[in-house]
Amino acid sequence: MPALGLGVYLAEEGNECLQAINWALKDGYRLIDTAAFYENEQSVGQAVKESSIPREELFVTTKLWNSDHGYDKTLRAFDKSMAEAGLDYIDLYLVHYPVENLRLDTWRAMEQISKEERCRSIGVSNYLSWHLQELLDNCTVPPAVNQIELHPYCFGDERQKTVELCQEKEIIVQCYSPLVRARKFDHPELMALAKKYEKTGAQILVRWALQMGFSVIPKSVKQHRIQENGDVFDFEISGLDMEQLNGFNVDELVCWDPSKTP
Repeated sequence: MPALGLGVYLAEEGNECLQAINWALKDGYRLIDTAAFYENEQSVGQAVKESSIPREELFVTTKLWNSDHGYDKTLRAFDKSMAEAGLDYIDLYLVHYPVENLRLDTWRAMEQISKEERCRSIGVSNYLSWHLQELLDNCTVPPAVNQIELHPYCFGDERQKTVELCQEKEIIVQCYSPLVRARKFDHPELMALAKKYEKTGAQILVRWALQMGFSVIPKSVKQHRIQENGDVFDFEISGLDMEQLNGFNVDELVCWDPSKTP
């Protein structure tokens, strides 16, 4: 799985989504992250099929929506996502959220999907340490990936505990909303680091995730932003500055709060 990918949440099905993906592919992105909930799986599949890049060099992720939890419903939801995308296989299928009382039955279906080889890997999203431990205690196939909201402003004790468990169990951590929806681009300390490295605040946040060993999927539908978010491989943040970034935590979420789900 590529370390850097394009998220397409809120990218409208059709021209907007297609254009964003095309720009990303031209700039070297090879991972596209969608979901049934985003309602743009068709555009993702179309962009992949129309690309001149060999399919095996591209990585497509989609996700099971909350209303589709349960064994039989999960199987049907995956079939629907496959039909929407029109691809021969999905690289990674994620459980979008740890729905209470249903997620273990859902995971049995995820394991069945994995056996059918139409999906190369299965994983989860928004699972904190106790959700993960419950799954690890009851699964045959462990998740390959845990995709969670993660950035320096949301890196408190629980997120760190979740990351440590993932690392212990060799589960890849993937960050969504790594740019904090642009809410911190006026943060003086972040902007000072951006000035120091002659980069933008977004590039500092993406680079932080990569240096932490995470995969990261910043979202944009603007060409210059897509290019900017991917231009992060020509510099390295120093150890001291990484420590400073790790100290930005204020437990601020811009998306779901799975800590409220038992």
